[in-house]
Amino acid sequence: MSKKSTIIFLNGVGSVGKTSIAKALQNILDKPFLHIGIDHFIEMLPCKYLPKGDKSNQGIEFNQKQTKKGPIVHIEIGEIGKKLFQEMRNIMLLLANSGFDLIIDEVIIGDEFETYKKMFKNHRFITVGIFAPLEIIEKREKSRTDRTLGLAKGQFDIVHKDKKYDLEIDTSKLSPNECANLIKTYLLKNRSK
Repeated sequence: MSKKSTIIFLNGVGSVGKTSIAKALQNILDKPFLHIGIDHFIEMLPCKYLPKGDKSNQGIEFNQKQTKKGPIVHIEIGEIGKKLFQEMRNIMLLLANSGFDLIIDEVIIGDEFETYKKMFKNHRFITVGIFAPLEIIEKREKSRTDRTLGLAKGQFDIVHKDKKYDLEIDTSKLSPNECANLIKTYLLKNRSK
């Protein structure tokens, strides 16, 4: 390992604003940070392994249920999807070990949060929980053409469950640039972290 890299780990439900914050961070941070996230890897899969594809059960599958409050979607990850996400983490670690600073844009559903902490124990690992009220996130979800309605609702109660962050941000109260500035300020004030 050439040097201790800085990893800014953004965790939150889909459509909460992680990618917008990551891009804003890239613009204001002095050093070059690579933005890498789960969506980048999902987009690598052939369509047939994605929701509605004929092999989605091997990749990524959405199970949608109708409730009184509208659709709710739960994600099922098949064998190819699991392998992809494991290798995604290995690639992230390889980049960090090669000296690259990273902004990781993730949606943690299971126990991967602890996996990431252990993986990056030799680096400066800053965890940021990205929050907003469900109604706001659902409104954003509806306005996006690349989102499945109900996905945020399916993730909302589990993404932040039992997780302690270095910093928590509510994107319903701040713009992506304001969120990025808060994170930058945290980095500057906590250089020893």
